[in-house]
Amino acid sequence: MASINRIVMAKACRTLVRQLEPETLDVAEISGKFGANFSFRSYDQYWFPEYDICKAPLIDANGSQKLYDLIIADQVWEHLDRPYLATQHIRQSLRPGGYFLVAVPFFVPLHAAPHDCTRWSARGLKNFLIECGFAEENILSEQWGNRWAGVRNVVGPFPPVYQPETDKLENEDDFPITTWALAQKEQL
Repeated sequence: MASINRIVMAKACRTLVRQLEPETLDVAEISGKFGANFSFRSYDQYWFPEYDICKAPLIDANGSQKLYDLIIADQVWEHLDRPYLATQHIRQSLRPGGYFLVAVPFFVPLHAAPHDCTRWSARGLKNFLIECGFAEENILSEQWGNRWAGVRNVVGPFPPVYQPETDKLENEDDFPITTWALAQKEQL
């Protein structure tokens, strides 16, 4: 069952991917399976610890660098020891005009898998992506959350399973639970 923390974020991210015409895209996903339900032209998954995005750009089985139209990182970046370096590797792995979709928690309990290192608000995530080389005008960054979901995260169990009869999905701008961004690499 889905966590209340992911309901709004997942819907918004699915909408963003659909707007990119998924059937035309070569896609990679970092340690996740969010993209597995789309009909992409191609879809590769890179899993930690076999592949560490902090160490190098994405490569194929022969060790050659691969370029993608879209790279997805859903609930991964908060676990990275070197998120700046990893994001620079993502930019190197994108074709000109390619996209990076990143989604991260903000107000959730510590969840080491194997580490839990960083949190970003929508503004913070946008600033982070700018510092990593994406142009400000090519970044869409949003957040969702409310006090009800915050209480559910604290009281437990974690992650809180979404209960449509009782859970409130209205957004409170000053209480983010999760954040996501779509950043486009510059065209040549």
